Amino acid sequence: MTDLNTDLSGKRAFVTGGGTGIGAAIALALADAGADVVITGRREGPLAEVAAKSPRIEWRIMDVTNETEVVETIAAAGPVDIMVPNAGLAETMPLHKTTIDFWRRIQTTNVEGVMLCMRETLPAMAKRGWGRVIIISSVAGLRGLSYGGAYCASKHAVNGLMKCAAEEVLKTGVTVNSLCPGYVATPIVERNVEKIMGRSGMSADDAEAVLRDSNPFGRLIEPGEVAAAALWLCGPGSGAVTAQEIAISGGQA
Repeated sequence: MTDLNTDLSGKRAFVTGGGTGIGAAIALALADAGADVVITGRREGPLAEVAAKSPRIEWRIMDVTNETEVVETIAAAGPVDIMVPNAGLAETMPLHKTTIDFWRRIQTTNVEGVMLCMRETLPAMAKRGWGRVIIISSVAGLRGLSYGGAYCASKHAVNGLMKCAAEEVLKTGVTVNSLCPGYVATPIVERNVEKIMGRSGMSADDAEAVLRDSNPFGRLIEPGEVAAAALWLCGPGSGAVTAQEIAISGGQA
C-alpha cells in the first residue's frame, strides 16, 4: 500500500507571492512537511512575518515582472525542487474601459512572471530527475468572468503555458500542473469586497456574499485547502498527474 505521508526533507521550494494568502499557506505547508522554503514578494513586512513562523522559511524581495531579479534570486536560492509561481494581480475592468497599460500590467505579472520562474527552474529539475511546478491559476482560467477580460485572458494563458511546459518535461520525473481556485478567503477578496461596496453601496456582508455565492458550494475557500492540494502534488503517488488544471472551486468550475 502506498504511503501517503508527504516527507519533503531535503527538498527546496520557491514560492512567489509568499507573504500573504495562498502563497503563505503553501509555504508553511511545505515547510511543515520538511522542505526548505524561499518565499518572495515586493513587501518586506508580510514576508518577514511568514518566515518568522518557521525556521525552514527564508524570504527575499523579488518582483516577478523584473527579469533580472527573477534570474538572480532563483540562482541564489540554490537547486529548486518545487516551484510555486503564485504571485499575481486579480484586478478587473470592463472590456470597453480596458486600457493597454492595464492590460499589459496584468499580463506581465500573471503570465510573464510565471514563464520566467519556470524557465529558470525546469531544466535543472529535469536534469536531476525530479521536480514539481505548481502554478496558482484560477477558475477564471477555465471559464469567462464578466469585467475580467484581462485577468481571465492571463489565467487562460497560464494554463496553456502549463500544458506546454508539462509536455516538454514528460519522462523526466518532473510534473507541471496548475491549481484553479474559486474565491479564496485572502486579502485579494477583502479588496474586492471594498470595490463592490464602493460601486454598489452594499454592506460589507452583502458584498462578501456576492463573492462567496460565486463558489458553487456557497462559502469561501480556505487558503489551507489550496495548500493541501499543492502538498499532495509534491507527495508520493502524484507522479502520474501532470498537465492538469485542477479546479478547487466547490463544484463545477
